[in-house]
Amino acid sequence: MFDTFMSELSLFWNVLGSTLTITNMFVVTAATVMGIIVGAIPGLTATMALALLINLTYGMNLTIAIAFLLGVYVGAVMGGCNAAIMVNIPGTPSSAATALDGFVLAKQGKGGLALGTGIVASFFGMLVSIVMLIFLSPFIYKIALRFGQWEYFLLAVFGIMICGNLSTGKDPIKGWIVGFLGFFVTLIGLEKVYAYPRFTFGSLDLMGGISLIPALIGVFGISEVLFVLQEKVPYKIEGKVGRVIPEWKTIKAVLPTAIRSGLIGVGIGAVPGAGEDIGAWVAYDIGKRRSKHPELYGKGSFEGLAAAETANNAVVGGAMIPMLTLAVPGSPPAAMFLAAIWLHGVRPGPMLPVEHPGFLYMIAIMLLCATFAMLIWGLILAKPMAKILKVKREILMPIIVPLTVIGAYAGNVRGFDITVMLIFGLIGYVLRKLDYPMAPLVLGIILGDMADISFRQALMQSRGSLLPLMTRPIGIILMVAIILIAYSGIKRAVEFSREQRKIIELKEAGRL
Repeated sequence: MFDTFMSELSLFWNVLGSTLTITNMFVVTAATVMGIIVGAIPGLTATMALALLINLTYGMNLTIAIAFLLGVYVGAVMGGCNAAIMVNIPGTPSSAATALDGFVLAKQGKGGLALGTGIVASFFGMLVSIVMLIFLSPFIYKIALRFGQWEYFLLAVFGIMICGNLSTGKDPIKGWIVGFLGFFVTLIGLEKVYAYPRFTFGSLDLMGGISLIPALIGVFGISEVLFVLQEKVPYKIEGKVGRVIPEWKTIKAVLPTAIRSGLIGVGIGAVPGAGEDIGAWVAYDIGKRRSKHPELYGKGSFEGLAAAETANNAVVGGAMIPMLTLAVPGSPPAAMFLAAIWLHGVRPGPMLPVEHPGFLYMIAIMLLCATFAMLIWGLILAKPMAKILKVKREILMPIIVPLTVIGAYAGNVRGFDITVMLIFGLIGYVLRKLDYPMAPLVLGIILGDMADISFRQALMQSRGSLLPLMTRPIGIILMVAIILIAYSGIKRAVEFSREQRKIIELKEAGRL
């Protein structure tokens, strides 16, 4: 055991020495600043930014590419609090809970302190998640080594089911529909076992399958552009920013909430596809229930603000845990990051420590550097950010469209991918108009290949029999979990349907 510890320590120091270079530090700092600006502008989410920037990293060194993408990721998640607090328009979905108390504080003339508290809370959430990433991942690796084809198939189904269950409020069936729609997309093209064409209709372009990056750029980029161009959102900065750095008594008062919310964020992040927004809302709700002054939540509570901001940043490190150990992203931005490291030949999963020793430490070190850059530059840019928020999205989004085209085309250098991007942009727009969530669609596309290949290989190994599955404890646990999720989701959907019918009946009777 001592020898193992010393070898890990030696590996860590080697990675630390090769990672902490001037070039890497400059890249991660610049990327974090870029992420803060992106996150502060409503409509430019972390997921969208990473989707657009993935192909730019293709020619980069692996370490620099990771520094660039993680910097943007960390900065964008925190940056959303700027718009949420100052103009009551969440810069990213993950900062929606922040707006509940942050904007009230801004109207009370405490906008600067609200920003400072949110930035410090984000910093603390990131630290908690990085510590948990380092210490939990080795245990998950050991469990993952016991996974066979059946377990990987069930894990993919479990990810889609739980993501749909968590991301759609009261009607999880919508999440499941979108999740398995993403799964269906991965079936298009030559299948991976016998190279037999499926759903290609004789098209040579479709035989190559639907590329992941153009589809994701369409879902998150083009659909967002269409949404923004149809809506006019007024931008008006309310009052002055004032002092930014919070006093020690404020930090001390919110510290217990921050610790709890950080752990909640890590837990939510480890759930496949859940995402930063769910982590923020869950932590905010629990914080309100456990608070000594719940009546202040929603009326300008620094505690409520800290709960939301700590949790949504803690999700970042938590989402890396299943991504690195099981190749299952814990959030939509983590799915983009997974696609990026695939481009660089890194295959996350139980064999990652063998194929790329020290990769986990590299991720943790880069996240830590981005976290400190986020704290320093977040506080420095808090006041100038108010001016950036005056840029109208109606002007900004048409500038982004050429970037989406370049991002879709650059990966495989084929015009068909631009068509794929546009089609998925329209699909994403329609689904969002119908109030369907996008996170399950992303996870369905990511996990579809794993589910398809694992299921068919498992059947080939067992000669078409399902009985071997009954002898695998991990597989049985996953099946039970899937059944329980399906049961609870259907129960919630029935209750939601009843509530909707009652509302319709009351409206028809003229009581509403």
